[in-house]
Amino acid sequence: MEALTFLIPLSVSFVVAVITTPLVARAAVALGIVDRPTERSVSRRDNMPLLGGLAVAGGLAAGVAAGVLVSEDLIYTQRLGGLLLGGLLVIALGVLDDQRGLGAVPKLLVQVIAASIAIASGFRVDHLTDPIMSTSLSFPPWLAWVGTTLWIVGITNAVNLVDGLDGLAAGVGAIIGGTLTVIAWQAGSPIGVCVGLALLGALLGFLPFNFAPARIFLGDTGALFIGFVLALLALEGTRRLAILTFVVPLLALAVPILDTGLSILRRLRQGASPFRADRLHMHHRLLSARGSARAAVLQFYFVTACFCLIALSFTRIRGVVAALFLAVVIVLTLRLLWNLGVLSARPGDEAAGGELVVGPKEEER
Repeated sequence: MEALTFLIPLSVSFVVAVITTPLVARAAVALGIVDRPTERSVSRRDNMPLLGGLAVAGGLAAGVAAGVLVSEDLIYTQRLGGLLLGGLLVIALGVLDDQRGLGAVPKLLVQVIAASIAIASGFRVDHLTDPIMSTSLSFPPWLAWVGTTLWIVGITNAVNLVDGLDGLAAGVGAIIGGTLTVIAWQAGSPIGVCVGLALLGALLGFLPFNFAPARIFLGDTGALFIGFVLALLALEGTRRLAILTFVVPLLALAVPILDTGLSILRRLRQGASPFRADRLHMHHRLLSARGSARAAVLQFYFVTACFCLIALSFTRIRGVVAALFLAVVIVLTLRLLWNLGVLSARPGDEAAGGELVVGPKEEER
């Protein structure tokens, strides 16, 4: 794609999201698909419209369509079809969940089906690359299918889990999406660049309506969709990179992955279900430390951006330098988690009852 062509999916998705977000908000209120705070909610605002993800998805679809129409480098491919079809299924799941509240099993089942559609279209983790010797380990087809399903479902729910403060998931998604777009460009993937720019534009168009104080929430409709697209974008962007095939997307998505993994471990250690909601996530701890939702969200943005910059640097290094750099990243990450109190129990840290992480995260606002 030429430099000027980059602006097409970005600008079209931005404009569509800006126009459609207020319309979606009115429709959500009219249909009664609104947030109703509980005792665990950070925000106590009643009747906040959900379904913001419809505006994001509409912006992305419009941006991708515009990019395909104006660029000779972009053609409709099987992988793009799998992304759109799987994304549509995730959107439908989110709308039903925001409207009625679905159980854990049907939500996971639908996500596995969406992941299977994406895998069948060409998205898969079929090898890992050694960050020191740059040697590659290939997987048999069945293992690649299982591993990719776990990756897609895991990232989809990881982004949903961090959607607990105004503007948090949308902003984090934009930062990670922008990073994965650069990686896709480095890998020579026009489709990855187009999808990444369309997602970035849609999120930037939606964010002014969602940043504190929010006028509309993403809902599970948006959080699940963003996670699904980011999971596939990570696979597309690193598919052609010969170095650090899996380390790069792991670093780019490190914040939601860490939050999800540590939440599951925390609940298991407490003898609770790993799917039980609580208010001990990283954004809750930042909120407690900063005393302001905006300050907590901005610091979360900063931490996410730092990991994304590290991920970009890993596409340019190899061998012993990569191993040393990775060791430094691990040490600094552990220090960050310790400062947040994630690795050490604090007085009053108690798990609250709740739903599976694939449930509505607005109940934790």
